[in-house]
Amino acid sequence: MDWAESIGYIETHTPQHVILIRLAIAAVLGAVIGFERELSAGAAGLRTHILIAAAAALFTTMAFEIFHLPGIAGTTVGDPIRAVEAVTAGIAFLGAGAIFQQRGNVQGLTTGAGMWLAGAAGVTAALGYYLIGAVVAIFAVVVLGALRAFAHRVVGKDR
Repeated sequence: MDWAESIGYIETHTPQHVILIRLAIAAVLGAVIGFERELSAGAAGLRTHILIAAAAALFTTMAFEIFHLPGIAGTTVGDPIRAVEAVTAGIAFLGAGAIFQQRGNVQGLTTGAGMWLAGAAGVTAALGYYLIGAVVAIFAVVVLGALRAFAHRVVGKDR
């Protein structure tokens, strides 16, 4: 018995160092989005967005690893799209929790949308589409930060 067997090491389809890099990239992408929310005092900030992106990446990675297990590959039991759908539903649940209404004023929609996008960035990073994930995270910062300032100046409201 070698050291890997003694600690219960399981060989993965994707090299484990690649999985760890993808999780780290997902966390960074979530941080980029969450940092803007933190600055604007959003209901969910830096830590929340990092955790959402990393969790989405982990669920996506594990779904594809399960898909490649012997005896499961190619079956509907091992369909990775089902896991991605579950991740999306979970993030939507969290986003809905960030939205609340007070005296006819709805708040938290932008935070919920940011959380959803952080999850999508995590899924994207888990699949190895780093450039797309980075562009989406930068796009989110532009939309959340620059357009908020623009709307405040033009419309006179913080949106």
